[in-house]
Amino acid sequence: MAQDEPAAAPPGGSDPFGAPSLVIFDFDGVVADSEIISLTSLRDVLEKFGIAGSEEDVRHRYLGASLATIAADVAARSPHGPAEGFEAAWHSVLYDRFRAELAPVQGLPALLDRLDARGLPYCIASSGTFERISVALGAMDLTHRFPHVFSAEMVVRGKPAPDLFLYAAAAMGVAPRDCLVIEDSPFGIMAAKAAGIRSVGFTGGAHLAGIRAEHGRKLAETGASAVIDALDALSV
Repeated sequence: MAQDEPAAAPPGGSDPFGAPSLVIFDFDGVVADSEIISLTSLRDVLEKFGIAGSEEDVRHRYLGASLATIAADVAARSPHGPAEGFEAAWHSVLYDRFRAELAPVQGLPALLDRLDARGLPYCIASSGTFERISVALGAMDLTHRFPHVFSAEMVVRGKPAPDLFLYAAAAMGVAPRDCLVIEDSPFGIMAAKAAGIRSVGFTGGAHLAGIRAEHGRKLAETGASAVIDALDALSV
């Protein structure tokens, strides 16, 4: 483990990773080390709409939530009315920072190489929009590594509902019981559990520095089979 004490151990000493036929990656905080950029830019834009809060407040309220969920919450909380223009304002700041600052989560390219060598398929299933994912993948020069991308825009209900993971599994032709989800948010772990998919909680993102053990316990309590803070710990 990289930092902090281990947050969770495999239940009963068994292998929590099993032998999946499909690995489903969440995006922000698992593929892209983007959460600090996302949370700080969101915090700054929220202030312009009359909603003050710390980065910790924003993380607690919005980590893993879909854009539709965030926008609806902003509309309900903003003292300025329906918060028209919120999405455009946030994305303008966010995408500029992605292009200037964004990097993959440490260890991701090596993990993808291992999966490719084994012929084990993988995909992204993210609460983010296709535009957001596309901009981020392009900024990291990873577009070619992920030919299969699924967004919450494709389903009626985003995480924590199971819809997106079920959609991705069906589109990839794999039964939910044969999938493995890698997630960094309680919403994502809840969605995987509701879909009947095993999940691994990931706490290696830069946004969780200093709170890895605490956040890992939260992911384990939510239903993650194991918690890891480095992608090279994923033994698939």
